[in-house]
Amino acid sequence: MKQLMFASLLLLAAPLTALVQSCSKSSDSPPTSSGEWLIPQSEVFDGGPGKDGIPSIENPKFTVASSVDFLLPDDLVLGIKVGEDIRAYPHPILDWHEIVNDEIGGLPLAITYCPLTGTGIGWVRRVNGKTTTFGVSGLLYNANLLPYDRATDSNWSQILLKGVNGELMGEDIETYPMMETSWASWKAMFPDSKVLNTQTGFSRNYGNYPYGSYRTNHDLLIFPISPDDTRLPRKERGLGVIFDGEAKFYPLAKFESVTAVHQDAFRGRELVVVGSQTQNFLAAYERRLPDGTLLEFEALSQSGTPVVMQDQEGNRWNVFGEAVSGPRAGTKLLPTQSFIGYWFSWGAFYPRVEIF
Repeated sequence: MKQLMFASLLLLAAPLTALVQSCSKSSDSPPTSSGEWLIPQSEVFDGGPGKDGIPSIENPKFTVASSVDFLLPDDLVLGIKVGEDIRAYPHPILDWHEIVNDEIGGLPLAITYCPLTGTGIGWVRRVNGKTTTFGVSGLLYNANLLPYDRATDSNWSQILLKGVNGELMGEDIETYPMMETSWASWKAMFPDSKVLNTQTGFSRNYGNYPYGSYRTNHDLLIFPISPDDTRLPRKERGLGVIFDGEAKFYPLAKFESVTAVHQDAFRGRELVVVGSQTQNFLAAYERRLPDGTLLEFEALSQSGTPVVMQDQEGNRWNVFGEAVSGPRAGTKLLPTQSFIGYWFSWGAFYPRVEIF
């Protein structure tokens, strides 16, 4: 197995730093965490640098978006809005730290990102009524990050959204919706938002993607996955929506216009999925309101603005599912449990995943 991993690493197009080389080497030894596992322990791999070897960010520093000068237009960011507090977390920083413990609009959140599966998810840092922080365990399952909480030292699966080892095994994590988009789109939409800056307290080359050709090479997997679903190219990006433990995948490639809206149904829910290849974002919401009204949406092709769709009542809605004008101004659509990731990760974690 070690020889197979090393051979895969040799395919990387760019040289890796010592940190990433250690992160990319697996171990055939069992994980050091003791106790029972909710997932097959034989499929949990040691990523290399050890617990906290990839350091989470505990005291994030921010710069106003209009003043940021270290990001390229096509760099991806994870964006979040809690009340009027709007923040973005750039992939070029998350690639090196994977977790940012923050408080946004008074809500304790952990921004969790796995560069190997391309999945960024907002986790509420309150577990069983107690506020905690999360760190990088150094372990991987299906190539995906296993965070641990510092209150109980339990290990969690980022994509399964639950504790998989330790005192909190089987507990579900509460998520908060985030959106992923390009830096150019985010800056145009939210020029006054806060952006995580490079003053992290660590010396890293944030201008260098540490995994070479990984995100574009469909044949390159550094760690094993099971199952390996070949219906789509492994690194195709898209939005997965989860209901009742089942998932549906919406490829970004099907949202070709400046802004496109698709209305769909999944697991008995009526959904609206809005996205754009041009602006590099996808978001999904339930379109039935609590009062029973079923809204019909159409896209608003207004590049550079967060207002992306309107309904039959004349309401206009932003990318965070908020009505910004019209008779329902101030209303929020019900969010879905959803996030963007590489196709292979959705196929591995949700073997019955549907494709839109």
